[in-house]
Amino acid sequence: MFKRVIQNAWSNKRVCEFQKYNSRPIWYTLTQSIHNGQVDYAPRSFFGVEDFPDDDNSRPYTYKKDKKSRNPHKQLSFKQRTVAYMEPFTLDVLISKRFVSASLTHRVTCKQVAVAGTNSKDIKAVLKSRSDIPACMAVGKILADRAREADDYTASYTPRERDKFEGKIRAVVQSLIDSGIDVKVYLD
Repeated sequence: MFKRVIQNAWSNKRVCEFQKYNSRPIWYTLTQSIHNGQVDYAPRSFFGVEDFPDDDNSRPYTYKKDKKSRNPHKQLSFKQRTVAYMEPFTLDVLISKRFVSASLTHRVTCKQVAVAGTNSKDIKAVLKSRSDIPACMAVGKILADRAREADDYTASYTPRERDKFEGKIRAVVQSLIDSGIDVKVYLD
């Protein structure tokens, strides 16, 4: 009976057994004084939890906040603003246990200008091993030929944090330099 009383009290008609005595159900009377007789539904987020807005923005707490710089008025130097246009091509070298690949990428448009690797069919058939130093030198020479076809004669190379500029990586860069591509190496 209590279930029927609540269903009738919250329906649009608001008809229940107690209305014939001109009284309202107890549940409706209690909620009317708290919520003014209206049901307040809180919007739920996609994740199934309520979104609590932060003080400075209205994004839910599930998102990461952007890091604010310590000096918001700090400006980039002229070199930092123009280096992408002065040295537009970057060299990327990837050496794994099974293969070697290298590519020249345009910094501004993010398009690869020339790509060479030991996984390609034409290089696979010629090499004995796909990951030794002669393979690295062959990749550098083929990459230089493809870069010259694309009118690229300069590149800059910054090794990754885990890479040391020696061995196979140095062989790829040295073969590029020997083939006529001017490579600037930035070591930190």
